[in-house]
Amino acid sequence: MALPESAVAYIEHQKQRLRASGKRPVIVFPEGGDTRVQTAAARLAQEGLVTPILLGKPAMNTPSAIQWIDPEDPVRRDRLADLYFERRRAKGLLRHEAREATKHPMRFGSLMVTAGEADGAVGSAVYTTADTVRAYLQCIGLKMQFRRLSAFHLMAVQDMSFGHQGLLGFSDAAINPNPTPPELAEIAIASAGTYRQLTGATPNVALLSFSTKGSAQHKDADKVIEAMRYVRERAPDLNADGELQADAALVPSVGQSKAKGSPAAGYANVLIFPNLDAANIGYKLVERLGNAALIVVVMQGLEKPANLISRGCNAEDAYHCAIVTATQSLG
Repeated sequence: MALPESAVAYIEHQKQRLRASGKRPVIVFPEGGDTRVQTAAARLAQEGLVTPILLGKPAMNTPSAIQWIDPEDPVRRDRLADLYFERRRAKGLLRHEAREATKHPMRFGSLMVTAGEADGAVGSAVYTTADTVRAYLQCIGLKMQFRRLSAFHLMAVQDMSFGHQGLLGFSDAAINPNPTPPELAEIAIASAGTYRQLTGATPNVALLSFSTKGSAQHKDADKVIEAMRYVRERAPDLNADGELQADAALVPSVGQSKAKGSPAAGYANVLIFPNLDAANIGYKLVERLGNAALIVVVMQGLEKPANLISRGCNAEDAYHCAIVTATQSLG
């Protein structure tokens, strides 16, 4: 299936950013043995915009431009194990346990990012989301202003009148099952920043519900209303509103009818879902029924860029994720 025009244009713009920067960010793929990852890395190396590093034993017929690193290399592993030990010793980790833990490719690759040996990481083609996220948190860690990690799905839809040129953010569709109102507010604010960073556009944030402006009375709607209060307190200049139904958030005529005067209704480009069920189901329905494309899953709050692909991904998904991760590393 052909990618939406919005996705093609977006990836080309990110590649132009990389060319203009004059840099070739180093992106590590901990799951180097996966053929989809190898295909993506070969394309990245051929284009010369990103320097891919694959962890594992060199595979047959992979281009010479691809660098392989063996996680079993004792010198490098000992150096990264020392770093891991310093990061985790306060949690009770012993030095020999750090050395053993660093054998895991996801930890090894994440520590390379922390050590400055790579500018970003792309993982979860083989390992579960839980394993990958755990490695990112333990080895890279959160920025001081964040209390928790969250996921931002950048989607490209066929109708470019939605979002910014067809680009919409969905949060949180991977990490937090049932965020509290303060947590939902943090996700909303973080997602606004991610959308601005990834697209350069002003974020218009909608906190979604089955209710719009009191049309239904229920504790689940109340949670979204309370979250919106926290958003206004913490980010008063943000274009955000809630609680909004999805049609009120996305369709100008419906937004005008249901939430007249709203700073986001009808023009939302960042959609904040009340829980993981709704978000995960929502983005997959849009992807499969609406022929949309998931461009990248960004981990929000990490000290350095490290993002997700999925076990159901293809080589193009891994390629796109690496391109976006590389542009994130530019600042």
